[in-house]
Parts: sequence; C-alpha cells; structure tokens
Amino acid sequence: MARHKIYTMSVGSVYPLYIAKAEKKGRTKAEVDEIIRWLTGYSQSELEARLRDQTDFETFFAEAPRLNPSRSLITGLICGVRVEEIEEPTMREIRYLDKLVDELAKGRAMEKILRK
Repeated sequence: MARHKIYTMSVGSVYPLYIAKAEKKGRTKAEVDEIIRWLTGYSQSELEARLRDQTDFETFFAEAPRLNPSRSLITGLICGVRVEEIEEPTMREIRYLDKLVDELAKGRAMEKILRK
C-alpha cells in the first residue's frame, strides 16, 4: 500500500492553515502552539525550527521529543474516521493533531483539549 502524501508534506506548509482555522473562531496562534507542544514535547524554539526547516509530518512525529501519553484519550471523528481506530501510527498522530485543532476551533476549553 502506498504511503499517504501527507507524510511527506511539511508541517510548516499546513501550520498556517491550523492558525487560520483557530483565529477564524477567535482563538490564537499561541493556543495552537501550546497544543502542538503538549502533543509532541517540542519546546517553542524546537517547534519554530521544525516549521522553518520544512520538516515533513513523518519526521516531525518520529523525532518528537516526548509524545504525550495522554494523547490516547483523544477520541472522536476526524475526516469521517474515528481517530482511536486508526491503526497506522503516523497517520494516527497526524489525526490527533487535526482533532485537537478542531476542538480548539469549536471553542472547547484548553483544559479539556489538553486532557487535564
């Protein structure tokens, strides 16, 4: 089976779309960054470097300093698929991020988004 093209897309090319989606609903870039840092363990400077370097999604998640163990609590539909049922690990991580940004855009409180 061929790899999905999102694996080779740079996080930096999709990141502005995450920001736009959040800001359109009154949320902030800082909140998007907080979500990404929570999910991956990257510091703010490491995240900015990955965005600047055009790191692809596969590498971004493979080299994440510390994937948050609470990410398994992320459930629900994204793109018509239940995130908890996605078997391919990299795709599941990408969809976790998509789901968190969706929750932010829908007005959910950060404490709930970050599963605190």
